[in-house]
Amino acid sequence: MASNLGTLFRISTFGESHGVGVGVVVDGCPPRIALSEADLQYELDRRRPGQSKIVTPRKEDDRAEILSGVLDGQTLGTPIGILVRNTDQRPSAYTEMQTAYRPSHADYTYDAKFGIRAVSGGGRSSARETIGRVAGGAIARKVLQSTLPNYEAVAYVKTIQGLTANVDPSTVTAEQVESNIVRTGDPAMVEPMIDLITQVRSEGNSVGGVIECVIRGVPPGLGEPVFDRLEADLGKAMLSLPATKGFEVGSGFSGTLLTGREHNDEFYMDGDRVRTRTNRSGGIQGGISNGEDIVFRVAFKPTATILIEQKTITNTHEETTLAARGRHDACVLPRAVPMVEAMVHLVLVDHWLRQKAMA
Repeated sequence: MASNLGTLFRISTFGESHGVGVGVVVDGCPPRIALSEADLQYELDRRRPGQSKIVTPRKEDDRAEILSGVLDGQTLGTPIGILVRNTDQRPSAYTEMQTAYRPSHADYTYDAKFGIRAVSGGGRSSARETIGRVAGGAIARKVLQSTLPNYEAVAYVKTIQGLTANVDPSTVTAEQVESNIVRTGDPAMVEPMIDLITQVRSEGNSVGGVIECVIRGVPPGLGEPVFDRLEADLGKAMLSLPATKGFEVGSGFSGTLLTGREHNDEFYMDGDRVRTRTNRSGGIQGGISNGEDIVFRVAFKPTATILIEQKTITNTHEETTLAARGRHDACVLPRAVPMVEAMVHLVLVDHWLRQKAMA
């Protein structure tokens, strides 16, 4: 069962959307790292439902309970168990979905694979599973910042449907992103994006977009040749998030329009530090970090569960129609920002520990 991530710093998430609770077991966290439930709660509050008028109104406090691996505010080096209990389940909203498959959702594919599925809330295919990732990512960030004081990952909404934010990844700050409910770094795009999400939500529909992320303070040398390239692991981590459909790093697909001379990042010396004059590589060359900012983008599709009637089939292969009920995001991007950052922390801490193990 592929509910695990990592080599030296490993997480295993558990739980269903409308079950007793969801959570994570973190194994491989070094000892004597300062950690409290408040450290986890800050990140979980950024991810939780009901936090603004443009996200799902499901009311969950998402209070984290540390069950093991921490004593007197410090990690023990043993597995850290974290549980978040579900408190606002409404299985009655999923009655029709017991037999009718939601178009573009995981209902049919889960039945095809397992022959059984947790109908309410989508079970493991729900974005509620990401609570464990966000909690694990908060721990990973603490580990990284304990030895890399300049490390930070700042993700932000770059586009929503046809609206594009003008954000400079070299200067954008977490404070700018958190200053608005859309979590974009462009003040001029806040209200247009809110208006778009509000309109689409009133129609029972949904929209997608792109999240961009910049990672700073990463030393050169992280990543492994061939199969465990840093961008490959980042890509796998991002594409494992619900609703993701694309990943690109640095110049990405637009780099295919340039020549080699235009695209190459020339080296120069900045004191005793090796630098590049441009950063079309996105901070990664040959699958290994080069010390520049790592910049990538993740595409998120429109939320699959919409309130508009659509044609579908039942689990007995009969044609029918379905208008979903329940409380769903019309746009997942504002709540996906902390999810993207969490996955960054998890990938980077694993490669950081692997690099230290080689020393």
